[in-house]
Amino acid sequence: MSIKIKFCGGARTVTGSMHLVYAGTNKILIDAGLFQGRREDFYRINTSFPFNLPEVNAMVLSHAHIDHSGNIPTMVKKGMMAPIYATIPTVELCALMLPDSGHIQEEDIKFTNKIHKRKGLPFREPLYTEEDARASLVHLRGIDYHTPFKLADNVTCTFYEAGHVLGAAISVLDITGEKKIRLAYAVDLGRKNLPLLKDPEIIQGVDYLIIESTYGKRQHEQIENAKGRLADVINRTAERNGKIIIPSFAFERTQEIVFLLTALIRERKIKELPIYVDSPLATNITKVFMENIRFLDKQTQELIKRNKDPFGFNRIEYVNKTEDSKRLNTDTRPMIILSASGMCEAGRILHHLRNNIENPANTILVAGYMAQNTLGKRIVDRQPIVKIFGEEYRLRAEVVKINAFSAHADMNELMEYIQQCGKSLKRIFIVHGDEEQSTPFTDELNRRGYKAYLPAKGEEIPIG
Repeated sequence: MSIKIKFCGGARTVTGSMHLVYAGTNKILIDAGLFQGRREDFYRINTSFPFNLPEVNAMVLSHAHIDHSGNIPTMVKKGMMAPIYATIPTVELCALMLPDSGHIQEEDIKFTNKIHKRKGLPFREPLYTEEDARASLVHLRGIDYHTPFKLADNVTCTFYEAGHVLGAAISVLDITGEKKIRLAYAVDLGRKNLPLLKDPEIIQGVDYLIIESTYGKRQHEQIENAKGRLADVINRTAERNGKIIIPSFAFERTQEIVFLLTALIRERKIKELPIYVDSPLATNITKVFMENIRFLDKQTQELIKRNKDPFGFNRIEYVNKTEDSKRLNTDTRPMIILSASGMCEAGRILHHLRNNIENPANTILVAGYMAQNTLGKRIVDRQPIVKIFGEEYRLRAEVVKINAFSAHADMNELMEYIQQCGKSLKRIFIVHGDEEQSTPFTDELNRRGYKAYLPAKGEEIPIG
């Protein structure tokens, strides 16, 4: 029986994770991420698939982040009928995040088309709509951790804790044939001691490992430092009567920052400022956290049981209505605004940036990864002029990046994880990283005696 992997997305780049495992006549898809980048690339890449969608037997979804789940509605719309397996929290989160992704696309297209009409440019269509996204949800199946389930007659899958976000899983495929092969997919891999989350689980007996390299040549600040740096940025900006604008993924990063803000308020380490979570999606996702406390770490479970309000429902205003969001732009008080999307590519954060980016009293606090060719990356790089909704704005606000918040393992943490997997590893495939990160990480693994390989997008590699 022929077994091979086709690397269809998220190879030598970060977004758009998608890999196809051929196990004899069975085709198992791992992830269906949305590629994020320039608008032209966004439409071209997210509508092109290097395999026949109706032929996919089953799909495994590692977690609910849009760069791993966000193209499911497109694929279903174009003919994929396979069941999609994920952990129970991931299924619940996708029921919120995928329709929200469709809604954001519809709203952003409306706004973009107003500008296009004024400039005489052709109109755009969303990749998929909120209705398309809801229609795709019927294919999702929730499976608990440590519970083996069949993907095909010769393929069994088991989910293990990835420690990356709520519900994230290391997916382990046990493939039977002339010989048994154990393939582990650790993309995205988390870190030890992150707020809210359990630590990643070590998987033994792995023959082939697919692992991320988002920070393949970088080391993070210690997560313990994040609180202090967050407090410093807030207090410094408040002293000059500025706003702290935090582009934040509605899922996980928002809950993590809110968790720390709530702690800083309790400990009286930051000034009493209005704090707004301007994202209906983040509000609903935070409720999913509260409903799935058994998947959170012991410290958070204890806080919730003692009614300590770790997500600040009694202190923080969660903004749902559009008119309330718009009012924040004319409110001149110092304040903290967390808003999505995390890479500043869509959603309400664009309006907050547009209204605040040119004021040097304000701070844009970057607390997550920004992929190449995104507005967020241009802000991190401090480009003097950036475009928002097609219009140019001067970047005069202070830009602060705190790497300690990252939910991705860094170079040392990735190395440690691989070492703990044991000596059974025959080969390691490096994905989910820009080449400036993935290439040196691959080279370092090979220098240490591992057989590591950096596949190109579209490449097929036999493993048995």
